Amino acid sequence: MPDRSIGMAAAAAAAAAAVEEKKFSSDEFVEPDDLVSNNATDVWNRPSRKSTSGNWKACWLIFGCEVCERVAYYAISSNLANYLFQQLHENRADAATNVNNWSGTLFLTPLLGAFLGDAFLGRYLTLSIFLCIYLMALVLVTMSVSVPGIKAEQNQPVSSIQSGFFYFALYLMALGAGGIKPNVTSFAGDQFDEEDPQESKRKMSFLNWWFVSISSGNLFSVSVLVYIQVTYGWTWGWGGAAAVVALATLLFFSGRSNYRTQKPAGSPFTRVAQVLVAATRKWNVSVPDDDEKLYELSDKEAQFPHIRKLPRSKEFTFLEKAAVVSEKDLQSKEVKPWSLCPVTQVEEVKLLVRVMPIWFTNLIFSSVFAQVGTFFLNQGDTMERHLGRFQIPAASFPLFITLTICIILPLYDRYFVPFARRITGNERGITMLQRIGIGQVISTVSIAIAALVEMKRLRVARQHGLLDRPQTTVPMSAFWLLPQYALTGVCEVFISVGQNEFFYDQAPDSMRSIGAALYLSTISIGSFISSLLVEMVVKFTSTKGGGVDSNWINDNLNRAHIDYFYWLLTLLSIINLGIYVLCARWYTYKNVGDIGIGSSIGPDITGTTTMALARQSSLESQ
Repeated sequence: MPDRSIGMAAAAAAAAAAVEEKKFSSDEFVEPDDLVSNNATDVWNRPSRKSTSGNWKACWLIFGCEVCERVAYYAISSNLANYLFQQLHENRADAATNVNNWSGTLFLTPLLGAFLGDAFLGRYLTLSIFLCIYLMALVLVTMSVSVPGIKAEQNQPVSSIQSGFFYFALYLMALGAGGIKPNVTSFAGDQFDEEDPQESKRKMSFLNWWFVSISSGNLFSVSVLVYIQVTYGWTWGWGGAAAVVALATLLFFSGRSNYRTQKPAGSPFTRVAQVLVAATRKWNVSVPDDDEKLYELSDKEAQFPHIRKLPRSKEFTFLEKAAVVSEKDLQSKEVKPWSLCPVTQVEEVKLLVRVMPIWFTNLIFSSVFAQVGTFFLNQGDTMERHLGRFQIPAASFPLFITLTICIILPLYDRYFVPFARRITGNERGITMLQRIGIGQVISTVSIAIAALVEMKRLRVARQHGLLDRPQTTVPMSAFWLLPQYALTGVCEVFISVGQNEFFYDQAPDSMRSIGAALYLSTISIGSFISSLLVEMVVKFTSTKGGGVDSNWINDNLNRAHIDYFYWLLTLLSIINLGIYVLCARWYTYKNVGDIGIGSSIGPDITGTTTMALARQSSLESQ
């Protein structure tokens, strides 16, 4: 009987140990080799299996969300300036400013969505909620152009209710996009196990194919939906965008059993603040040279095992004071996070500080790109756009950006990367910062070419006596705009994918959505900069002589000088490029070194024995 009891107890203990070690659910057994090594779980909080979850089969459904979000965004933004000008009776400058402000807000709200996804709700739940908000917003946008009394009529005054309802729907759409954009990329990245060699290799190219996917969505939007919009009316064009997003939402929820999720890691802003406060409190403490004298969490203490530990770097040593174990810390019975922070947490703050100059020097590119939906569109509106009997809508010309991306990006991934890899030895072919730098050069060339084309358009308008006939088509083919559109597509391949890759890769593991939001915020702030530049140009050029010819931007583009505005952007791009090169040369890439998940350095001060060891280390250092 005792033997039987002992045997039963041993079996129970073994079973409990297995459950504790593998965290299996009570009703199923998972082979250890089939478990995802970064502690990923499914949406029901069960351990994720490599064989049945994640990888490309999950990624395509997640990509579908962003593809359809882009379809809706470009269906509206491509022709929004014309809608504001024609239906809401805004002037060209106000329409451009309002488009830029809306676009800027739409790309700024991802900071909120990233915060919720990383800190509290998790990426899957955040995506689920904000997809529904986005769909609701698109339904309201469609109502604003179709329901009598709410929609604005072309030849009638616009009421405050009509404009207010329309802008409410637009900005609700911006809120919905804020939860989708940053979490889509990060959630797709979560589908690959970085500790698995095969999955890690697949992950290196997933951002390239992600960009191809959303570009295909752009292609559909600026060709099919914009054509429907121009030919059959705003209701059909924007209603079609709402239908596409409804389909994407259903598909996303249908694939929930395939997804891998990560536990939210708490507020990133709190983690940053803790380091700053702890370092400031210890401003007079000297930082030891020996890494072992700094505090780091042990395996058992790690609250989020999927977060890889980071080795100590050489920059910003003041922040390292937060990880120095002081006498006061040793006397404490527990670690106080506002007084003592692990090395990894300090390094996370260093990472954010290091990427900020790179972030700052990418704002001008976004200001240049903002012209695609405003003044590029206005240029095309005035030019000859017929292709045989078919007239191409001016809002469909971004199609050439998308076509360029869809052609160049697969070639880049399939041929350029292996070729460059043989020369540089870099797994990506060229570094992420080199890729962004090449994109900035191409962006500068593209806006300079746009200025030259506009100079030619003005010359043709002058030669044909069209200076005061802005409604008459300028006898110059709109295909002259193709170089600036195509080069914009090429620089997107380099700079936009490069930025996305850079901010995602260099962000701390606990702040991946914040990294994606940093990339998106460059688009946001760039749009606001473009709005500010437009307002400043209107203000300063309209006071010069008071004549229409003195205005760089006015409703009569044949009398305006958008070419001067383009040259201003070219000059700013050249200055920005020089600053970017300096920042890129200074930058040090993130290094996880030999410290992986479950590793630890430095003293552990949470238990009696380990506190004694830490005290001994502290005395030895003195």
